[in-house]
Amino acid sequence: MKKDFKIDVNSEVPKYQQLVNAINNQLANNKLSIGDALPSVNNMCNTYKLSRDTVFKSYSILKEQGVIESVPNKGYYIANKTRKVLLVLDTFKAYKEVVYHSFVNNLPENIITDVQFHHYNIDNFKTILNNSKGKYYKYIVMPFDNNEVPSVLSDIENDKLLLIDWSINSNSKNNFVFQDFGEAFFNALKDANTLFKKYKKLVFVYPSFTDHPIETVTYFKKYCELFNFKYQIITDPNLFQVEKNVAYISTSDRILGHFLEQCRIEDFEPGVDVGFLSYNETPTKKFIYKGISVISTDFKALGTKAAEFVTQDQPVQHYIPTKLIIRESL
Repeated sequence: MKKDFKIDVNSEVPKYQQLVNAINNQLANNKLSIGDALPSVNNMCNTYKLSRDTVFKSYSILKEQGVIESVPNKGYYIANKTRKVLLVLDTFKAYKEVVYHSFVNNLPENIITDVQFHHYNIDNFKTILNNSKGKYYKYIVMPFDNNEVPSVLSDIENDKLLLIDWSINSNSKNNFVFQDFGEAFFNALKDANTLFKKYKKLVFVYPSFTDHPIETVTYFKKYCELFNFKYQIITDPNLFQVEKNVAYISTSDRILGHFLEQCRIEDFEPGVDVGFLSYNETPTKKFIYKGISVISTDFKALGTKAAEFVTQDQPVQHYIPTKLIIRESL
C-alpha cells in the first residue's frame, strides 16, 4: 500500500508536527497497521522535501508515544496502533470530572484522551479545534451558545465528531449524546409536586453568571403556571435571601453554598422550614448537610455512551434521561 503523508509548506503547523499528525491520521483511518514499515529517513526527506532533523524529530516523537519502534539496519515500523481522541469540555466542575473518568475508563489502553476546556470563550474554542485538525481519531465536543460554533465544527468530518451534553448549535446530521434541559426538566419537577406543595412559593435562582441553558427557566415558568404555584425568578445573586416556607431551585452550586450558610444563620431546617433543589448531581451532594435533592442527568452514562462512539465506530444520536433524586433538603 502506498503511503501518502501530506505536508503543507504554507501551514503554520511545524513540518515535524504535520508528519506526526499524518502518520497518526493514517493509523486512525486503517491505512497503516501494526508491523507496517515506514519510509526510511532518507526516503522521507527526498519524497517530501524535508530536512533530516525534521524527520528524526517526527520519528522521535512517535517513538516516545509508543506508536513506532526502530530496528537497527532495518528502519522504523508501526509498533502500536495508538489512537488519540480529543475531549473538549466547557469548564472543570465535579460532574464534568464524572463524565471524564467514565469516558476514559471505558476506552481501551491504546486510545489516549487529551482533554481541554473552552470556558465558553469562542476564541479559546477556535484555537483548540483549529490546532487539533488532523491530530485525532475522534473529537468529543461540548458546544455552547455562540453563533460561530457551527462554522468551527464544520471543518471536522461528521463521522469523527460527537457533540455531548447540550444540543445548542447542532444539526440533524450530527452524532450526539445529549441531556434534555427542557421537557425532561419539566417532567422531573412534576415528580416533586407533593414536596413542593409544602411551600408557599417556588424561587428559581438563575444567576447572571451562569451558562446553564435558559430553556430551564422557560419550563420552570410553564410548570408553575400549570400547577398553580406562586413563583419568582432571581437573576441577581445579591438579591438572594432565604425566606421561611419557600423552596429554591438553582443551577449554581455557589448559590447552594449561600443557601446553607443563610439557613445556619437563620436557624432554618432544610426540608422542613425551607427547601432546596439543586441542578446536576455530584459525588458529594448526597453527603452535604443531610443530603441535597437534585435534578440531574446521569453523567456516568453520558461518558460511557460517548466512549462507545469511539470504540464501536458507529453513528449515535442519543438522549441521556434526566431524573429527580429526592433527599432531605426538599
